[in-house]
Amino acid sequence: MVLSLSIFSLNREKMNLKSERRGIHVDQSELLCKKGCGYYGNPAWQGFCSKCWREEYHKARQKQIQEDWELAERLQREEEEAYASSQSTQGAQSLTFSKFEEKKTNEKTRKVTTVKKFFTASSRTGAKKAEIQEAKAPSPSINRQASIETDRVSKEFIEFLKTYHKPGQDIYKQCKLFLDTMNHKRDLSIEEQSECAQDFYQNIAEKLQTRWKVPPEKVEKAMDQIEKYIMTRQYKYVFCPETTDDEKKDLAVQKRIRALHWVTPQMLCVPVDEEIPEVSDMVVKAITDIIEMDSKRVPRDKLACITKCSKHIFNAIKITKNEPASADDFLPTLIYIVLKGNPPRLQSNIQYITRFCNPSRLMTGEDGYYFTNLCCAVAFIEKLDAQSLNLSQEDFDRFMTGQTSPKKQESESFSSDVCLGVKQMYKNLDLLSQLNERQERIVNEAKKLEKDLIDWTDGITKEVQDIVEKYPLEIKPKNQALAAIDSENVENDKLPPPLQPQVYAG
Repeated sequence: MVLSLSIFSLNREKMNLKSERRGIHVDQSELLCKKGCGYYGNPAWQGFCSKCWREEYHKARQKQIQEDWELAERLQREEEEAYASSQSTQGAQSLTFSKFEEKKTNEKTRKVTTVKKFFTASSRTGAKKAEIQEAKAPSPSINRQASIETDRVSKEFIEFLKTYHKPGQDIYKQCKLFLDTMNHKRDLSIEEQSECAQDFYQNIAEKLQTRWKVPPEKVEKAMDQIEKYIMTRQYKYVFCPETTDDEKKDLAVQKRIRALHWVTPQMLCVPVDEEIPEVSDMVVKAITDIIEMDSKRVPRDKLACITKCSKHIFNAIKITKNEPASADDFLPTLIYIVLKGNPPRLQSNIQYITRFCNPSRLMTGEDGYYFTNLCCAVAFIEKLDAQSLNLSQEDFDRFMTGQTSPKKQESESFSSDVCLGVKQMYKNLDLLSQLNERQERIVNEAKKLEKDLIDWTDGITKEVQDIVEKYPLEIKPKNQALAAIDSENVENDKLPPPLQPQVYAG
C-alpha cells in the first residue's frame, strides 16, 4: 500500500512537471485584466476587461480621428501651395478637398455616435425615414414578423416589467427605441454596434439605480431580462455577420480541432479516468453542454452552458482523484473537452458573447472565470505545437498529416465521432483479445505442469529401480510346519516309545 501511494505521488509530480513544461498552467493573475483593475480580462479584448478595453478603444479612435484631421490640414496646406503655383487647377483641388473634408466630418460624426444620441429627435426622424424605406422593401414580413421564440420572450418581458409599474413602462420604451434605432443602423460595423449595446447597458443600469430607484438586488435581474429581450430580437443581425471574418475563424478552428483528433488525455495530463462510469457520464454531459451553447440566442444563456460544462468537468476530476479539483487540473480537461466535442461556430459564439453580453457578467463571478478559461483553451488549441505535447517535431507532423497515430488505449483508439455502440464493440473485442492471451498463458502453464508431473514420475520410478538393482531381494523357501506332539512320528524312529501305563498290585 505504501509503495502504491509513493508511485501515485511520483506520477502526480511527473504530471505536474509535464503540465508546467507544456504551458497549460494558468494562474489566477493571468486571467485578470492586464491593466490591474481587478476584473477578468479577455483575449478578444487583448487582455483587458470590457471597461478598460472601451477606454483603450476610445483612445485609439480619438487618436485616429486626430490623425485624420492632421491629414486634412496637411492636404489643405498642400492645396493652398498648389493654388499659388497653378491657378488652373484651383477649382478642381478645392473641390477635392471639400469632398475629403465632408467625408472626414461625416466619418467622425458616425464614429462618435453613442446611445445617448439614439434618444434624440434626430434619431426619431431617421427612424421614420427608415420605416418608409422598409415599407418599399420587397418582403417586409421578414423584418416585421417575429418568430415564436421572439414572441414568447416579448410576452415574458412585458409580464416581468408589470412588476415595476411606472419604471417598467419607461424601461420598455427605452428598449423599443434602442431596437428601432439599431434596426436602422445596419451600416455600422459590428464593433460600433457592440459599443452601442454596451453604452445602452451602462445607461439603462444607471437609470435603474438613480432615476427609477430600483433596489440593487433587482437591478441585475432586470438587466438579465433586458439583455434577453434585446438580444433575442437582434440575434440574427449581430451573430456572425457577413461583414466580419467570424465564419472564417470558425472554419479554421474546426479544421484545427479535427486535425488534432489524435491528442490523448495523457498528452495533456488530464486527470480524468473515463473508465469510471460516473466520470464517463460527466464527460458526455460536459461535451453536450459546450455543443448546446450554439443553440442559444441570449449571451447569458450561452454563458450558462459554459458554466454547466465547467461544473461537470470539476465533478469528473473530483470523482477520479477523490479530492477537490484545482485550477491546474481544470484547464487541461477543458482543452480536452473542446478537442473531443469540437463545438460548432466556436469563435462566433465567443465573439458574440464578448460583444453583446452584459459586461458585469464577463468581468466578475464564475461565469466570467469560466468564459475566460474557455478563451484561453481556444487560444492554446490554436497555438498547440509539438513542444506543448512533449513530442518531437517529426512525430507531431506525422500525427497532424494522418500518416500515423499514437498508440492509444481502449476507448482512445477511435475518433470522437464514433457512436457508443461501435466504441463498446471495440472494447469487447479488446477484452476478448486479452482473455485469449490469458487462456493461452493458462494452457501453456498447464502443459508445463503436466510435463513436470511426468518428469517427476519418471524420476521416482528410476530411483526405485536403481535401489532395487543395488539391493536385490532374496526370497527364501517356505518353512515346513512343525509336527504335533501327538501325531505319529514316522520319520524319526530314534525317539523313545511312549510311556505305557503300568498296573501295580498293592
